[in-house]
Order: sequence, then structure tokens, then C-alpha cells
Amino acid sequence: MFIFGNFFTAIGHILNTVLTVYMWIIIISALLTWVNPDPYNPIVRFLYSVTDPVLRQIRKRIGITMGIDISPMIVILIILFIKYFIVASLFDMGAKMR
Repeated sequence: MFIFGNFFTAIGHILNTVLTVYMWIIIISALLTWVNPDPYNPIVRFLYSVTDPVLRQIRKRIGITMGIDISPMIVILIILFIKYFIVASLFDMGAKMR
């Protein structure tokens, strides 16, 4: 059973890393809206192409209140919930199967 324990631990580490990287991409993308960057810059285009589909879904559901876009905060809270609930559960399952 230790193989399944290692598998769940590895999946937990990979998911934790992916979620952390995506959270930082969301933060950088939100900060870029304050400085109005060049929309033709490849880095800016990459950041917006990665974050806009998720943020657009949140914006459709909650709308923009008082001119403030809180969708990045909601996405970050969702990511943190996934990290503290699902990733932690994967680590616990991996530890119990060893």
C-alpha cells in the first residue's frame, strides 16, 4: 500500500505547486491592470490568456460592484480553499497509506 501512499503524496505536491504558480499568475495579472501595460507584449498576452477565462466566469456570476473588480480575490480564495482542503487531504491519505 506504500505505493498508493507515495502516489497520493506526489499528486498532492504537484497540485500544490500548480495552484501556487497559478495564484501568483493571478496576482501579477491583477497588478498589471494598475499600470496599463502594452497589450501587444507577449508576456502580458500570456498572462491575460491564462487568467481571463477563469476571471471572466467569476465576473459573470458576481458582476463588478462599485467599479471594483474583486474576481481575482475570489479566485485566490478558491485556490486557497483547494490547497487547504484537497491538497491537505491528499497528503493525509498518502501518510496514512504508508
